Amino acid sequence: MKIKNIRTLSGPNTYHHHPVLMMTIDLQERAETSSKSLPGFVDRLVALLPGLKEHRCSPGRPGGFIERLNRGTYFAHMIEHVALELSHPSGIKVGFGKSIYGGSHGVYHVIVRYQSEPGMKHLLTKAVEVIDACADGKQVNIDEIIHEARQIAEAEKFGPSTQAVIDAAVRRGIPWRRMNDRSLIEFGYGSKRKLLQATITGLTSHIGVAIAQDKSLTKALLGRMGVPVPRGESVATLAGALEVFNDLGGPVTVKPLDGNHGNGVCLNLKSEEAVTEAFDVAREFSRKVLVEQFYTGKDFRLLVIGGKLVAAAERIPAHVIGDGKQSIQNLIDQENRNPLRGEGHEKPMTKITIDRAAAQYLERAQIRLDSVPMAGERIQLRNTANLSKGGSAVDVTDLVHADIQVMCERAARVVALDVCGIDLIIEDIARPLAGQRGGVIEVNAAPGIRMHHYPTVGKSRDVGSAIIDHLFPNGETGRIPIITITGTNGKTTVTRLIAHGLHENSVKVGMTTSAGIYLGKTKISSGDTTGPVSAKMILEDPWVDVAVLETARGGIVKRGLGFDFSDLAVITNVQPDHIGQDGIESVDDILRIKSLVAESVRDGGTLILNADDSHVASLTEKASVRAENKNVVFFSLSKENPRLQNHFSENGTGFYYDGTSIFEVKNGVTTEICEARTLPFTIGGTAKYQVSNALAAAAAMREMGMSKNEVIRSLRSFNPILDNAGRANFFRVKEGYVVVDFGHNADALRSVCDMAKHWNTTRLTGIISAPGDRTDEIIKMSGHAAAEFFDRIIIREDVDLRGRPARETADMLCAAAKAKKPEIETYQMLDEPDALEFAVSEMVPGEVIFFFYDNLARVMRTLEKVGAKPIKDLSELSGLVGRPIPVEVSAKDAKHETT
Repeated sequence: MKIKNIRTLSGPNTYHHHPVLMMTIDLQERAETSSKSLPGFVDRLVALLPGLKEHRCSPGRPGGFIERLNRGTYFAHMIEHVALELSHPSGIKVGFGKSIYGGSHGVYHVIVRYQSEPGMKHLLTKAVEVIDACADGKQVNIDEIIHEARQIAEAEKFGPSTQAVIDAAVRRGIPWRRMNDRSLIEFGYGSKRKLLQATITGLTSHIGVAIAQDKSLTKALLGRMGVPVPRGESVATLAGALEVFNDLGGPVTVKPLDGNHGNGVCLNLKSEEAVTEAFDVAREFSRKVLVEQFYTGKDFRLLVIGGKLVAAAERIPAHVIGDGKQSIQNLIDQENRNPLRGEGHEKPMTKITIDRAAAQYLERAQIRLDSVPMAGERIQLRNTANLSKGGSAVDVTDLVHADIQVMCERAARVVALDVCGIDLIIEDIARPLAGQRGGVIEVNAAPGIRMHHYPTVGKSRDVGSAIIDHLFPNGETGRIPIITITGTNGKTTVTRLIAHGLHENSVKVGMTTSAGIYLGKTKISSGDTTGPVSAKMILEDPWVDVAVLETARGGIVKRGLGFDFSDLAVITNVQPDHIGQDGIESVDDILRIKSLVAESVRDGGTLILNADDSHVASLTEKASVRAENKNVVFFSLSKENPRLQNHFSENGTGFYYDGTSIFEVKNGVTTEICEARTLPFTIGGTAKYQVSNALAAAAAMREMGMSKNEVIRSLRSFNPILDNAGRANFFRVKEGYVVVDFGHNADALRSVCDMAKHWNTTRLTGIISAPGDRTDEIIKMSGHAAAEFFDRIIIREDVDLRGRPARETADMLCAAAKAKKPEIETYQMLDEPDALEFAVSEMVPGEVIFFFYDNLARVMRTLEKVGAKPIKDLSELSGLVGRPIPVEVSAKDAKHETT
């Protein structure tokens, strides 16, 4: 068996509404082999993984999968179940899996949910090895596979502090994304997004962090504000350190000036010898060293978030309790086996290590690691209480005296930190500060919060939620409106219409389309950008207030959606296109893929559907769409559409065209929006497909809160050249016209030809092609449609033949056109520019050439070459279409009404 690839579908997808991995595997010599056909195979597999007995599979009961094995099932199905079973002891624990045919003999897709992406990828590959080994009667080390997967998952896992904040965001429904392989997290979308790394937020002052890192400056600022701090100085030499020690005249603390996590800190030093030794330790972490007065008392960490004290803990230095039998070293080793302890910050507590500072402390205390303490004797292992050095915590939040709370909140403000950890040495935190010895010894940026979430003793404090509440106050969700548009035809134009309308009404719009990514009217990326990567680019841009996302089939199938759910979705139509790609065999398959967009509209959101398309309209009957929880809006080119009328009878909202005007029906009230002929892109109302697009866009704009007049002005100001490049763009050439469009299937050709059949033309020419990865039947349908309407056809080929030999697609189109209309004039000019130049050279006065392009940039260069002039004022086409076309107006120049 050969693994071809493993893809990550990081958002809702056609298999599951949570992220999944999809492994494509070629079973090769195993393609015709089933579990039943291999003697002893099932027994070997179950002996290796007895947990498979609990898998339900299609029978829906424990043992169901074993029944399937005994009846005979294919290898991809077994790989799926083995991967799921391995995930549980590996700590990844996922339960969803699926295996489906991959489109060619022996090729399958194995789909599984994941919690750890690299860990689950590892298990998918190992599941193949396990099945292979069982089939061949070979040995396989399951424990080693599980150990490797667990290590991979642990390495990727967030620490407790970061995870606590993420969990709080999830509870609030705030979306989040990991931005790197460490702990930089983005919460929210667009202009609502906030960043977090460890506990430094996007609101944290850089100056505040710099102050906190300079312990000497921190003390000076706090002391100036009346906050008690230890006396001392920063020094660069041992002589300077000894001089400060002698000036202070008592026990001192020596620590790095800009250290953290307690590294290099030595406390309660009473001799020049001890200071000398401590100076060398501190210099390992900083060029300058702070020598300061040593405070006696208890060690407390107080956490201030957004100016308010939210938690406090007493920190207990690393220690062990004797049992009268074991040495101190053995007791340390025993404690480090505590599952709550891990390396660094990966677990609620850190493993105890004896570093140089700890060794010096033990030496001064005359404690040997090989000594055996008495039962119940408490042996302190270092003088600092940092959790990162093996310390533990006792929650004291409810004990903090009001005076101390005020002091700590002031200290955080002085240092200008929004999330601030204040280290306080004091005798009793429940008493007023006055009359006690002690004070603030440090102020910390990016304070660890695991001591508050996981105290050894006392109440857990949900400071992760406090950080999220600080970033997103007043119940904010961090979300911006997301509008998604999908369908076979018209989705690019509808996307552009909606984005244009919002932009014209001063909304900061991010838009993805098949022609690029836009911020407002500025293109920031070219190409077909209708997949999840492009969507994420918009959703991660802090400029964007509303995201308008064209969402195409390819991106959905290959990578899923780039967001968890949307606020509004438009589905224009579903036509027999893309059949033969990605396992698509019918229109129902296309509908299944497109329906994900409908399913992903949030409860209470809006779903706008084309009532004229029976497939699209039927989505309201699909259980997974949950239409009863959504605001469904239908649109139709006919007021008499039965589904639309039934919707109106149930007090539903809808939009229709009566042959003259566009109307809105809401709450039983009918309102005329405008005459279709007044919208320039409808070419005087002759382009019925554009009227349908206008209905969909008007519905979306109204549901987004735009007034009727704002909608009218937005639709009328939509410039077919500037705002809809590559879609029904008109050019004057000689004594006729060239119309550039992207139609690439039979329905698109029919729609365009239906527009042109009533024009005053002498001849209609179509320059057509078809994508080579469609089925023969789909390609022939385009040939039939072209022959039905055009007077002559020039057939070209796309540069990308998509797996077909040269000329095969063109020959098939030509034969189909001739079969439909034997007398039709046909030519094959395979090169795109050559086809256009030939058509123009043969033009007769009054002719209209429809050019359905592959590469718009090449077509534009060729049009310039043949002297074509873009028609920006469509009123010039009034003679062609036989009716007046009004000049568009700029919505931004018009007075906006607000009702």
